[in-house]
Amino acid sequence: MTAIAAIFWLVIALLIYAQIGYALLLALLTRLLRSGASDSGLGPIAATGKDDRDPAALGQPTVTAIVAAYNEQDVIAARVANLRALDYPQDHVQVIVASDGSTDQTAAIARTAGADLVLELPRGGKIRAQDAAVAASTSEILVFSDANAHWQPDALTQLVAAFNSNTHIGYVCGEVTFTDATGHNQEGLYWRYEMWLRRMESRLHSVTSGNGAIYATRREAYLNINPTSGHDLSFPANLVKRGLLAIYVPQAKATEKMVPSIEREFTRKRRMARRTWPATFSGGLVSPRGYPPLYALMIFSHRVLRYLVPFLHVLALALNIALVTSGSPLYIATLALQLALPAAALAASLPLRPLLVARYYVVTNAALAAGLWDWLRGERSPIWEKVEGTR
Repeated sequence: MTAIAAIFWLVIALLIYAQIGYALLLALLTRLLRSGASDSGLGPIAATGKDDRDPAALGQPTVTAIVAAYNEQDVIAARVANLRALDYPQDHVQVIVASDGSTDQTAAIARTAGADLVLELPRGGKIRAQDAAVAASTSEILVFSDANAHWQPDALTQLVAAFNSNTHIGYVCGEVTFTDATGHNQEGLYWRYEMWLRRMESRLHSVTSGNGAIYATRREAYLNINPTSGHDLSFPANLVKRGLLAIYVPQAKATEKMVPSIEREFTRKRRMARRTWPATFSGGLVSPRGYPPLYALMIFSHRVLRYLVPFLHVLALALNIALVTSGSPLYIATLALQLALPAAALAASLPLRPLLVARYYVVTNAALAAGLWDWLRGERSPIWEKVEGTR
């Protein structure tokens, strides 16, 4: 086998592992470890620090709900009202809206809607708005959500119960469902697969990423991070390095409106990718120092390798073109398969699930590459804009 062929098959193996092999490995490890430990569904199998008392007997800690908002006058009243209606004692809940330089009526409407504290901040980006809200908060547990999110009535109770179940848990993320303008569930196959991976990671040790719609930390675990990064990646990885656990609690449910078109979805993911790369390279994610071996494997498999997928595809295509000149039917077939993926994505105007999955896969990976290009060119502003159609 030539060196080019060897590299080609190594790249193909990495692509298969990133998309399928890692999931199979998680399923196998979960099955093996569950045979020797019980799983409560709230955290890692055989996790340390578990409290065997009924979580309700531990009391109900005070909670600060933080919403960072920029020009969210259309949705901020509903967000505050939703937080006020949760089935958690309201005398234990502080609601803070951090208005990040809003030029509309976001701050005034938030006050009228019943927020305990509204911070009118200079424009500095979501992370700095959240930092300011944390500094002004007074509670034991900090919970965060997007301005356009809607939580189920027991969502906060579920988040707090997870902290009560294990003293070593520092971060908890819930489950977000994406809906269309009519409220219908629009979760795709790829997102459901991602949620399954998150569930398996949480059962084994800790999640490798969260989501902005619904998550929480202990006050003492909160981190001030690079404002060009995001909590979704930085918090789980860095809290694990500090000896804490970051878990997924699907019982804590939230909904958000999805992006109404694939073009806007690409724009949203490209913006997110601009935060992914600094979190990966300068935010400590890629450094294995402080990770337990199992979690280091998860970070490599689900984060580092996944982020390299668009570049592995380009490398595989280039190597395949070089190999196809040999006339081997095998390499002609592999080239045809590689070209079939973008062809299927382009044909996704037909409402067929395989074509839609192919389009989502291509868009996701193209956005990752475009986000890296933006970041390398110096587009590192912490400022963010909401995506049109998601409010």
